Amino acid sequence: MEEIKNSWRNAVTHVNATILSAINQLNTGAWRILLVTDEHMHLLGVVTDGDIRRHLLKQGSLDVTVSNIMCKNPVTASCSESQDNFLFKMHSRGILHLPIVDENNCVVGLQTFDSIFSNRTRDNWVIFMAGGMGTRLHPLTVDCPKPLLKIADKPISEILLENFIKYGFKNFYFSVNYKSEMIRDYYGSGARWGVNIEYIQENAALGTAGSLSLLPTRPDKSFFVINADILTNINLGCLLEYHQEKQNSLATLCIRQHQNTIPFGVVTLNEETHNLIAIEEKPTKTFFVNAGIYVLEPDVLNYLSFNHYCDMPQLLTQLVNNKLSVTTFPIREYWLDIGHHDHLIKAATDYMELFT
Repeated sequence: MEEIKNSWRNAVTHVNATILSAINQLNTGAWRILLVTDEHMHLLGVVTDGDIRRHLLKQGSLDVTVSNIMCKNPVTASCSESQDNFLFKMHSRGILHLPIVDENNCVVGLQTFDSIFSNRTRDNWVIFMAGGMGTRLHPLTVDCPKPLLKIADKPISEILLENFIKYGFKNFYFSVNYKSEMIRDYYGSGARWGVNIEYIQENAALGTAGSLSLLPTRPDKSFFVINADILTNINLGCLLEYHQEKQNSLATLCIRQHQNTIPFGVVTLNEETHNLIAIEEKPTKTFFVNAGIYVLEPDVLNYLSFNHYCDMPQLLTQLVNNKLSVTTFPIREYWLDIGHHDHLIKAATDYMELFT
């Protein structure tokens, strides 16, 4: 067996750690799993990226300990086993991580599917929606399309492109309209990044989904659609795997938890008598918002009309109305929609702190 590197120790967390600290640990490390141990390194369970996202979907508290969501009987392997055995265990159980333990069930390493196939590439298409006029960012977008606005001397869309490349994606489309020639001139064929870039030309605004009807050929597997004005360090490989695990789902919608504090006392009345029931002072409401990132199956294209306007929420609602499955994927990583001037300023600061 190849020598197990010490970096796995960054994936170890104590059983009394909170879910919030676990999220922070996952965000700062390269692993998508945490090995939950006691003070003597005995393996008590594992917490995966998916466990945390399911907890977030249930609006679960971030202050409870990881013991509340961990898998208490994870599949493990011993140091004496071969990589072929590692692969067999991971493939047969449908897992991507394998804790390595000694005879006392103490953690001594961590093997991953990706580490064995570290040079894996993904053929799934990635389609950037880059045709909007960006009117909320005037005057900056009068002479420059929003996807080419720079954050720390790099266009927003290039940061997104490089994040996809990091996870092995190589086939890209840019759906363009407003000042499309500037985007074409900047990205060209994609050769500068070692990828293939093609273009979907909108002659009129078609919304955040309509231009998919103009694809010259039909994708043969799951594909991404993403707004080209988002700054995020989301694990895109994890997102694709999450979508593919939902075998009956035609689409996965990325969502982001958002909190809004109402700056007044909210009054609850009896609907019949109109008498006061309660006053809640400045309540904070939590809800999920559309994050502008999607994974779709090719059959979704059957619900679009050629060269007709359609926004993605309209398309997803149509799928739901036809009793088709649309999965949601809660983003716990950094995410910012750059729709206003203050967002652009914040993005520049955050990029220097989190992306460099």
